[in-house]
Amino acid sequence: MSFRLIAAAHAVLILGLAPAACGAPEPGEPPSQSAPPAAPGARLTVEQIEAGVPRPPAPPPAEGLAPAAYAPDPGLVRLQILLDRSPFSPGVIDGLAGDNTRQAIAAWRKAAGLGEGDAADAALLERLAAADTARVMTAYVLTAVDVAGPFSPPPGDLAAQAARGVHYSSARERLAERFHVTEALLQALNPGVDFRRAGQSLVVPAVGDRPLGEVARIVVDKTERSARAFDASGRLLAFYPATIGSSERPAPSGTLRVVGVANEPDYTYDPAKLSYDRGDRKVVVPAGPNNPVGSVWIELSRDSYGIHGTPDPSKIAKTASNGCIRMTNWDAEQLAASVKPGVEVRFI
Repeated sequence: MSFRLIAAAHAVLILGLAPAACGAPEPGEPPSQSAPPAAPGARLTVEQIEAGVPRPPAPPPAEGLAPAAYAPDPGLVRLQILLDRSPFSPGVIDGLAGDNTRQAIAAWRKAAGLGEGDAADAALLERLAAADTARVMTAYVLTAVDVAGPFSPPPGDLAAQAARGVHYSSARERLAERFHVTEALLQALNPGVDFRRAGQSLVVPAVGDRPLGEVARIVVDKTERSARAFDASGRLLAFYPATIGSSERPAPSGTLRVVGVANEPDYTYDPAKLSYDRGDRKVVVPAGPNNPVGSVWIELSRDSYGIHGTPDPSKIAKTASNGCIRMTNWDAEQLAASVKPGVEVRFI
């Protein structure tokens, strides 16, 4: 394993085994695809979201019936934005009920002294809104930089990524990641907007990049598929959903340490150093947001393991990884900015 940090505009990580083991998709996992467009009637207004309370959970569709069309809940959009800013991350903001949001609610309730449970109710929203009184939606105007690119095709095999680059595939994907939402929700918030044309006004979540403070310990829960960051006094600073290993290539056990952090890492696949097949040629995928390890890499003290970002935030905690801890790019970046070499990472 080679690991080297170079001081420059971005820290550069020279990667050997670790990101190849962690970044490649599981066998049979399809390449990342853009989120489906919102269904008719899925449009949301700012007023609906700012005053929204999550609807009671709908029963799952009967066996044999197709899932309901995408219909985001304005109350859940509001709740997910408040959780994102808390920061008890629901992962990607999509306006839909799911395990990531439920677990973020449960972690926030416990940290706030509200007891156990994961109910998304009016009382929870009242407490979250009292702790964070800013509006959850804001305006944004598409700029020439947003639409100019460079853009790359959606992620495919490693050789194609190395040849074509791993930039965002479109301005819409770039804006969706910037505001922590799915492309489908971004489109539902802005029906009819052509994201290829600068000067258009959008409505987007008012997310931020609030620093955590200094992280002294990280606890990775392999059963819950989450990571928690604590300060030196034991106070819980943040909760993140995470994809953590697989049955074939499990995450580590016990306690490791943070070795270092690299922003905008390259990704190297070297078949001479791997125990599973991704081809017979060495491939170096350049840095970029759709790199197999995303926009940041937190190196751990066991060879080939790290905490890193992802090219597909909608799959966090829903698929397997090749042993590492995978988060949304924005969650991994927030955590990376608050850790130093020596921070304890305990796996439970």
